[in-house]
Amino acid sequence: MLTAPDFIISNSSEIGDLQCLLIHSPDIGLGKVVPNKAQDWLFEDIVHLDTIRRKEYDYYVKVLLYFLDADKIKGKLAAIESDRDFFKPSKAGFHNSSKVIEFQTLLIDILSEQTVKEKLVSAVCGMENVTYHLQQQLNDASAVELAKTLLSGFFNQQFLFAPIPNFIFSRDVAVAINRYLLIAKPAKQARLRETLLVRYIFFNHPLFSAYRDNIIEIPESIEAFLETADESHEPTTLECGDVMVVNHNHILIGCSERTSTRGANAAIQLLFEKDVVEKVTIIKIPQKRNFMHLDTVFTQVKRNVWVLLKSLFDLEEVDLNNPISHFGDTKPKESPEILQFTKGKTDSPRRFVKLEELLDDISHNDLQSAEPTQFIYSGNNQFPYDSREQWTDSCNLLALKEGVVLAYDRNDKTVEAFEQNGFNIIKVADLLQKLESGELSVDTIKDTVILMPSAELSRARGGFHCMSMPLLRTPILK
Repeated sequence: MLTAPDFIISNSSEIGDLQCLLIHSPDIGLGKVVPNKAQDWLFEDIVHLDTIRRKEYDYYVKVLLYFLDADKIKGKLAAIESDRDFFKPSKAGFHNSSKVIEFQTLLIDILSEQTVKEKLVSAVCGMENVTYHLQQQLNDASAVELAKTLLSGFFNQQFLFAPIPNFIFSRDVAVAINRYLLIAKPAKQARLRETLLVRYIFFNHPLFSAYRDNIIEIPESIEAFLETADESHEPTTLECGDVMVVNHNHILIGCSERTSTRGANAAIQLLFEKDVVEKVTIIKIPQKRNFMHLDTVFTQVKRNVWVLLKSLFDLEEVDLNNPISHFGDTKPKESPEILQFTKGKTDSPRRFVKLEELLDDISHNDLQSAEPTQFIYSGNNQFPYDSREQWTDSCNLLALKEGVVLAYDRNDKTVEAFEQNGFNIIKVADLLQKLESGELSVDTIKDTVILMPSAELSRARGGFHCMSMPLLRTPILK
């Protein structure tokens, strides 16, 4: 069982030195998505599992280990090229890092406890409408095999229920805010089992025993029980790709395709009641698949540097040469809106007109940046590259430390914009070799975009911010 005597949850920014995170590597369920079910399971297409693992995601694990837990990989780079057991939680050769933590390892651990195992099997089987006979077979399975089944839906060479291929996007199911863990309330049926597994892990794994009173779950709103069938019902949903941690006192929540205003409202109430933060900014974005979560629209790179899609938040200008543009029904029906709420204040919330205005305020006032705020735009703000590259997650970057981020190699114009703003660009394979040889050090790397291979991963519609659940970062403000 994974143990870490000095295990700490403390996450108060998006850019402090990353010291511990949760991930879920692509499992066999991802390779069993079938075309006629792909969209039901939130995929536009089927992806090639072996390519995602060997040629793309393995690089992600390697670079995380070099930055967070170098003893697990330093001097072993050549050896693990031919030994995939290093990446497999069920194998003896698995890295088993306590800083780059695999969800599957934690799931195996809690399934080793018979009482927890029976309760979780019962909950999943009830959710997935599995027969009682098959439920008993699952209770008799080993912890390792059962974990694989709960993730992939596959048991004894047959499907029992759907896989959960989106679990590679671990950020979406929970987020650490300071010393608290906020669990998502998913909008889509395809993601419900992920949240159930995470809930059981957080409440039952010894790693989280000191934080069980700090786990926040979003309840259903009372309005849902009062509305009649003929009334329009907005569900109470919140997915954590819509939550960003500015500093210890301030978070952002996006209202999107996946997070409803009721979900955001419930989160605000709980976060204020528990004194988790003092300020919450709500950012309404269009409820469309190509925006999905807030972290598909922008992420933070440094205190004063942000990468974002500009066109979404541009105010529409009236074209005097195009009279039809004056008519209301031709204007966007879902214009962005930004409102900031402060605990204890009963006056009207503070409003921001544009995203850049909010981010500039965060950089200077929340993060005490003395430098001018820089905005790096998706596709270098050139049509059609801005929209094309945002679709392949040009704005969805993970900061390993301030100014050092992971990005997809396919977003050429966005990379060009980073270069124009003074950032170094390096391919991950070159970086790993230089870290292994000692030519580079994680301590001295700064203002760098690490380009990750992305042919298959990007087709799954999520970037490295989505594929990470940071638990511990060094504070950005000392």
